[in-house]
Amino acid sequence: MRWAWLDRIVEIERGRRAVAIRNVSWGEDVVHDHFEADPKAGRVATPMMPHTLVVEGMAQCAGVLVGHAHDFREKVILAKISKAVFEEGVVARPGTTIRHTAVIDRMDDQGASCSGTVELLDPHTQDVQPFATIDLMFSHIDQNRQGLSFPEHNFVFTEQFMLLLDNSNLPRPAGF
Repeated sequence: MRWAWLDRIVEIERGRRAVAIRNVSWGEDVVHDHFEADPKAGRVATPMMPHTLVVEGMAQCAGVLVGHAHDFREKVILAKISKAVFEEGVVARPGTTIRHTAVIDRMDDQGASCSGTVELLDPHTQDVQPFATIDLMFSHIDQNRQGLSFPEHNFVFTEQFMLLLDNSNLPRPAGF
């Protein structure tokens, strides 16, 4: 993980399910670029978390789940986004919390497929709103090399990833 789009992993069931959250903040530059005000069209500025970064957050949540199943011994990379459907008119604005829930549908030596749901939590009202459904496929690249060589060290689960585990009160895997 080069940058983390998760603040905390709040639940993890080995090989089955993970839940992670991301708090959307006014302090993030990415929320201010979507969408600018257009007075001629009668549109006010709409700061929001871009959907592409919500998909990345789900990929990180599901990737942690897949890696955790085998104590992070495999280099787990996103291979395919099978589905990403967002609720019409629903956006993640500053002040809301994004909750990613990933479930492993299938896993073998070659990789895994996961289905995910994304919800928005309003911290003031405690309302939960469906936001997206995202299905992903992952590859265990050490098993799928096809003549390619990769570094021996685990370049997927980096020190930044270890800090996410620490922040989530999860133990660091042996050897990291």
